[in-house]
Amino acid sequence: MAQAFDAKLETTSGSSQSPILDESFGQPAVRGVLHRPVRESGKGLVLTHGAGSNSASLLLVSLAELFAASGFLVLRCDLPFRQARPHGPPSGNGALDRKGLQNAVSVIRKFGPQEVFLGGQSYGGRQGSMLAAEEPGTSDGLLLLSYPLHAPGRSQFRTQHFPGLKARVLFVHGEKDPFASREELESARKLIPVRSELLEVPKAGHDLGFNRLRGAASRELPHKILEAFQIFFG
Repeated sequence: MAQAFDAKLETTSGSSQSPILDESFGQPAVRGVLHRPVRESGKGLVLTHGAGSNSASLLLVSLAELFAASGFLVLRCDLPFRQARPHGPPSGNGALDRKGLQNAVSVIRKFGPQEVFLGGQSYGGRQGSMLAAEEPGTSDGLLLLSYPLHAPGRSQFRTQHFPGLKARVLFVHGEKDPFASREELESARKLIPVRSELLEVPKAGHDLGFNRLRGAASRELPHKILEAFQIFFG
């Protein structure tokens, strides 16, 4: 069962957005917001959040609006653990969250984009990359925001699936992120058999320094991410 709500909001970019709840691919359901571009480019992007957030995070909203203004069909979605409860960390069922992302990709493909990219912040990006390794062909590329390479102060790297990646990867990483140093991330990238790229955000931590109250440098971040994405993926 698919349900796309009639309520639509105009964004500052001229694109429209509407809530979506889709159960046509079974459980878990896909819940989020669909951003429709004025002029479609034939590309789609699924965006999801980190462990302590949801699909309404300011960075995801800003990225979704900006990518939609550039012709992308964008789906911001809540992972299954966040659908189950509004607050708190993931439930420990990463497989269910990955299934939710797989369903989200299937939902956005129904709208006809020729290419679909999968993006996520921190935990969401990690689950997206694991899905891409488990199910090659799920997406045409990965946008990993603040990939949590390891827990702060720990040495156990979350890279076991990297050799299985078949889709290109763009990492966006804060210079002062305690979940990975630049050197650690550069070393981890060598495990990926396809092309990858790293966009480093100076002086930023795990949140990439994004906050609309912190001035122009913060507001420019989504534009820098879009520019790097377009250069890397073409």
